[in-house]
Amino acid sequence: MSLRRIFGLTLLLTAAFGSWYLSQSLSQRTSSDATADADHDGFYLRAAKVLGTDDNGALLYRIEAEYAEQRSPSEIEFQNVNIHYAKLSNVPWTLVADHASIGEDQKRVTLTGNVMAVSNEGFSGDVTEIRTQYLEFEPDTYVARTEDRVQIRIGTRSLTATGMLALLQENQLHLESNVSGKFVP
Repeated sequence: MSLRRIFGLTLLLTAAFGSWYLSQSLSQRTSSDATADADHDGFYLRAAKVLGTDDNGALLYRIEAEYAEQRSPSEIEFQNVNIHYAKLSNVPWTLVADHASIGEDQKRVTLTGNVMAVSNEGFSGDVTEIRTQYLEFEPDTYVARTEDRVQIRIGTRSLTATGMLALLQENQLHLESNVSGKFVP
């Protein structure tokens, strides 16, 4: 064997070992990066719209949010949320909140932070506002409930209470405790 062949073979073996070593170190780094990002495998959306339909596929409600992110395989969180019922549902309510989440059962939307439900055809035919910091909302059954403090405005009248159940389709409101109000004739 000539010196030139030995040198070429050595160079070739060094290049092969170097490429193998480089590929191993990159694959280890990639797998450790994937493990570090395992919490962020879900999706995120800007200007998100989620449509809810009834059993026949007709549009029932629409959730719009500035930002939506999947936090786990069974939970989606939203920021700056508006929920509108479709006109065909005959439920004239709009719900607004700073944050919302849809959990595992996907039947309940939990609204938090400056929650407000508004209807122009609300209780007694007057504009009605319901305000609270926490509200559990079931859009398919038109039910909203909270155990927190609520402030309700019906036209010029106002009420506060602790705990509430609102049946939005029936336009019924049930207050649970500590009810006080101001009624101007």
